[in-house]
Amino acid sequence: MRHTEFWTRMDEALGEASSRSWAELFVIPELGSRTASEALAAGVAPKEVWRAVWRTLELPERLR
Repeated sequence: MRHTEFWTRMDEALGEASSRSWAELFVIPELGSRTASEALAAGVAPKEVWRAVWRTLELPERLR
């Protein structure tokens, strides 16, 4: 997964107006107590970050 696909999925799940803010503010323990944005900046693969976001938000299977 590329960063662009990650952000497309985030926009689909949370809406374009909220996805970036959520990714910068919400700490996910599974990502080492970092936000999604921090994890991406630290080099964590977008696919791994998306899996953590998907589980945290309890998104439907179709968004997996």
